[in-house]
This record gives sequence, C-alpha cells and structure tokens, in this order.
Amino acid sequence: MTESGRDWGLRLLALGIALGIWFNASVEDRLVSSEKVVEASVSYISPRGFVVVNPVQNVNVRLGGSKKAIRQLNPSMVDVQVDLSRRAAGMTEITLSSENVLAPDGLEVTSIEPNTIRLDLEKEVTQRLPVFPKLTGEPAAGAVVQEPEVFPSQVLVTGPESILARVESLSTAPVNLDGHALPFDEPVAVIAPDPLIQIVQPARVTVHVPLQPPADPAAPKQPSKEKRKP
Repeated sequence: MTESGRDWGLRLLALGIALGIWFNASVEDRLVSSEKVVEASVSYISPRGFVVVNPVQNVNVRLGGSKKAIRQLNPSMVDVQVDLSRRAAGMTEITLSSENVLAPDGLEVTSIEPNTIRLDLEKEVTQRLPVFPKLTGEPAAGAVVQEPEVFPSQVLVTGPESILARVESLSTAPVNLDGHALPFDEPVAVIAPDPLIQIVQPARVTVHVPLQPPADPAAPKQPSKEKRKP
C-alpha cells in the first residue's frame, strides 16, 4: 500500500470512529431518560369579581424525559395553572396534578411539591382613597416649606375587601426638596401599600409644593415703629 493510500485509510478510520461516537451520543440523548426539578410559577384563573389573597407563588415540579429534552429545559418553559372559576369565596384547598402543569412536549410530570395548596378567595372591591405627598430632603437654605397639595387628591383603587378595609390613605413616591427655593410642581406615582391593591386611575398625580423663598439679605430692612413717650 502506498503512503497516500495509508493516509486515506487512517482518515476514513478516524471519520468512522467520530461518526460512531456521534451516533451513540445521539441515541443516548433520545433513549436514555433523565429527570430535573424546576421551580415553576403558579398562575390563577379567578372568578369574576374575586381575587386570591394569599397566593402560592411557586412550586417545585419534577419532570422526566430524554436527556436531550431535560438538558434543553428552562424553568420559564414550565407553568402551573390553577382554575378557581368554579370555587366559592373563602378558604379552599387545591390538589395539584400533572393536568395543572404546562410543560414542553415529551416531558412527563413525576411529582409536584407541595402538591396541595391552601388559598383564600375573597371578594374584590373598588373605592376611592385620599393621597398624601411624601417629601424628602431639605430645601435651599432659608426656604420654608408650606403645606403641599396633591392633584387629584383621591384615586380609584381595587383590591381584596379585607385588605382595603385596613387602608385609609395612600402615599406618593418621594418628592425630593433638595435645592428647591421656589414653589414647584412634580408628577409622581401613587404607591400601593400592598401588592394585591391595584391603582386603577390615575396612576400618577401632581404634587404642588409651596415654598417661601429665603429673605434677600441685600434688601433694606423696614424701620421699626417705636411708640413715642408723651
């Protein structure tokens, strides 16, 4: 055999070995099973006019499938959905199963932890609440802050009845006074005191901050009037 023929033979042998390794790995990816536990977010379908007060945000879902499918699995691809549309108000217990899990095709749900969750389904109410400004910082030296105003002074909110019953007012995002010497207006967001309370409208208000500017040291002083003795 010539030197050239020997080189080609070695090349073909190396190619055959590489193809064999690739084929074995490919077959293993398709046939050998594996498992993975992902932290999946939980979403809820609530009856109209009701809201889940103490929602369970995440559960651990164990999924099984081929090594390739498990390797490509991302937690964002898994979601747990709970349908409460036919549930009555009050405390309710839900047993989770594979039917609640949305996952890529080819994967099987082997377990859910916890597989039972307790929820409080409560009536959702809407009402108006007053808004008060939150001021931070210090104005320019000598400037005096007077009573700030909010426009509009009330906003429409919605949330669970029991939570809104404990809320008397809302606050704005901080309005910074640093460096201000004259009256100014600032649009700011309204802050909800609880994640389950939603600001319906308006989401932003305008805070008017009246400031009495510092006295001008160069201005002539008014002479004081003294009473003359008779």
